[in-house]
Parts: sequence; structure tokens; C-alpha cells
Amino acid sequence: MPVTDASSNGPWDAKVQQFHGGQDWAHIDNFVEDFSVTTNAFGMPASAKAAATRAIEHSHHYPPADQEPARSSLARFLWPAEAECAAQKDRLILGNGASELIDLVIRMAPAGSWKPGPFRTQYKEYERSARNNGMELLDADSPDKASVACLVNPCNPTGDYLDLPDLKSWIAANVRPGGYVVIDESMQPWHSPEFRAHSLTSQHDYIQQLLEEQGIAVFVVHSWTKLWCCTGLRLGSVVCPSADHMRAIKKAQVPWSVNVIALAFLNAVVADDAYLRRTWEKTPVWRQQTIDRIAEMFPQWECHGRTFLSWIWVDTKSEVVARKAVDLARAAGVPVRSGLPGYNHPTFVRLAVREPEKVGVLIDAWKNL
Repeated sequence: MPVTDASSNGPWDAKVQQFHGGQDWAHIDNFVEDFSVTTNAFGMPASAKAAATRAIEHSHHYPPADQEPARSSLARFLWPAEAECAAQKDRLILGNGASELIDLVIRMAPAGSWKPGPFRTQYKEYERSARNNGMELLDADSPDKASVACLVNPCNPTGDYLDLPDLKSWIAANVRPGGYVVIDESMQPWHSPEFRAHSLTSQHDYIQQLLEEQGIAVFVVHSWTKLWCCTGLRLGSVVCPSADHMRAIKKAQVPWSVNVIALAFLNAVVADDAYLRRTWEKTPVWRQQTIDRIAEMFPQWECHGRTFLSWIWVDTKSEVVARKAVDLARAAGVPVRSGLPGYNHPTFVRLAVREPEKVGVLIDAWKNL
């Protein structure tokens, strides 16, 4: 049996790739549920899965070069008001997962320094891309303003979240004139049915003012593979500061980077309101129930993150305990994400919010701790 990700990079080539989780399930004979990824507990929406399955019949054709009608459907999801959607759609582009778009934006960014968000750690693809493009890497608490600043909000894995006023203050304090700001809002739609009002995608005047007065370009990235549980399809988008910035990304992007199956899935899933209502209703409840069960068994552990999030960032207070928790979970068929490697927080584990019955399997596995 392959060793766990706590002590090995598994299938990742550590010399050239950034480590990520989500690989263990394929090597577990008694697999029950994947707690190592922060996908939606409800799984892939049935309506979108059916649309994707039907699209296989068209896979002998190239995908549409303009990404339509999926791009317009996603624009209407982000900006339901017709006039607003019409005004903003030309700033939107789809990609082969958020990771493709992250890399394209960083490649386009001005040379110089790069800075992460203010949290203890965050999703590492931004740092990987900055390093590969020869940028000077600043610490999060550096007093210097950066040419490029990237903040994951809500922050995966720590669960920290900046509301819009604090987010704007952070941008003002950390980005030099003429720089790029990349805000990753992949997990932000979990916020509530009012998530759009709390998203930077709603702040058109602010983004335009930054661009016109200081030359600061703000990009808002989404990975849609977590909210709609389709990580294998690879679906992402970025809302650019202007249509010109969008076209610059399109020029650099390889053609047909989003396949016909993923486009069909996206075109269907944005209309599944019932799925999102269940997500907003159940995720906070199941999350709190899981925290309560952990607190009952391990009162010394600390659980971090906003109540609406699809995961829990847990500090076990011990590197030995954290390693054992990862091993026991994997042996029980319910892998969790280690704080090592990648995040470099050896006392932590991250576990996804899942339905109570499957959480019970994980808790039973941890009784041996």
C-alpha cells in the first residue's frame, strides 16, 4: 500500500510540481469518502452530471472557441441583473481549472516582487507560479508593497476571511501603483444566498477606480470544481479588471482549453438553484456537528474557519498526533489532508465537511488516537 501524503509526495514530482491532496482515494481498497478535498458534501449535481454525460456524444468535435454558451451562463450566475451582466460579461474568461488562469495572470503580471495574503498559509499555486516566473517572494508581513499580491479569500486551508472593507484595506497597504492584485474567491459562494453582495465581483466602481487612478489591476479568480464537486473536469474562471485584460489572457491561453464535457456541465449547473439551497442550508449544520464531535473526543484540539466553509482546519497541537490522525483516517478509507507537505503546518489536518454518517467512520477511526 502506498505511504500517506504526510510522509511522501505520492504521485507528485517534488522537484518540479507543487504538492496537492486528493490523490489517496485511488490507492485505498476500502475507500468510503474523501475528506482530504474541500468539495461540496452533496457531490456532483445530478442535472449537470447528466448534461456532461450527454456531451460525450459530441466529443469528436472541437469545443467552441468562444466558450459559449457556458461563459454567458456563468456571467448570468455571477451578475443576475440583465444590465449588469451585459456590462460585465466581457471581463470574464473560462479556464481549465483555476490553476491554468492563475498561471496565465502571473505570467502577464509586472516583473518584481510577489506577496501572499496575510494568513499563516494559503493555496500554493500562486507562490509556485511567482517563483517559476522569477519574482522576488516577500513574506506576508513584509512592510514593502509588492508588484503582485495574491490573497485567497476565504483562505484555504486556514479558513480566514476578509470582508470587503478589510479586503480593500489590505489591497491599499500591499500593492504598489501599476501592480496586479489577484483575489481567489473559489470558496466565497459558500458564504450565503447573498454571496454576490459580499464578493469583489460586485465592486465594479472600486475596481475601475483603482485601475484608472493607480494603474492597479484586480483579477478575481474562481475554481468552480469545489462548489459543484467536479475536480476531475477542471473548471475555473477569472473576472478581469477590463475587457482588454481579458483579451490579453485569451491571447496567451491555448485554444480549446476547456473541453466540451466541462462546458456542458457548467452550462447546466449554474441553473441548479436547489443544489445551492441545500448547500447553504446543510453545510454550516454538518460543519458544526463535526466540530462538536471532535471537541467531545479531543478537547485540546482547535478548529479554525468561518462557519459557512466546506472544511475544517484542525490544530491537533502535536506533530505525532497529526501524523497518526492522517494514517488512521486513510486506513479506515476516509483520507484527510495533512498539514504536511505543502502547507508546512505539521500539527494540523484539514477535513472536508461531509454527511454525519461518513463523519462517524472518521471519528471511529480516530478513537485509536
